Amino acid sequence: MLRLAGYIDAMNRGIALVLRWFALAMVLIQFGIVIGRYVFGVNSIWVQESVLYLHATLFMLAAGYTLLVDRHVRVDIFYAKVTPATRRRIDIAGHLLFLLPSMAALGWWSWPSVRNSWKILEGPISVGGIEAVFLLKSLIPLFCGLVALQSLAILIRLFTKEHAA
Repeated sequence: MLRLAGYIDAMNRGIALVLRWFALAMVLIQFGIVIGRYVFGVNSIWVQESVLYLHATLFMLAAGYTLLVDRHVRVDIFYAKVTPATRRRIDIAGHLLFLLPSMAALGWWSWPSVRNSWKILEGPISVGGIEAVFLLKSLIPLFCGLVALQSLAILIRLFTKEHAA
């Protein structure tokens, strides 16, 4: 089981290595948009939407990595003051009672919209925009899957620690 957790970790690390370039591309494209608009008076809706697509991809697909490196939002009111064993129990409960069910619900309820978007190859958000909203919507179930898999990897390690302690 620890081997599976390692594969999931490696997958999310690999995705993050690719996605970090999306952040650079996003900044450079936005800089180009500003220069184009205010210096040359040129504007492109397609290029503007590309920033939105990069931003959505970066944040939706990097969520599993964020969970892996423990950089997600946490309310530390009680967590910081308890023993490591209690923290493990809180983490297990959080993953089993909140994170995994919410990813399942989000994936389940978003799937019809994603499926329908693919059926019609849903077009641009704006006239002249990127004709791939179906790809943008596909990020939602990918997000759910990557976060749920990373949660599974974390749970494997937490249960392994429980049995070792």
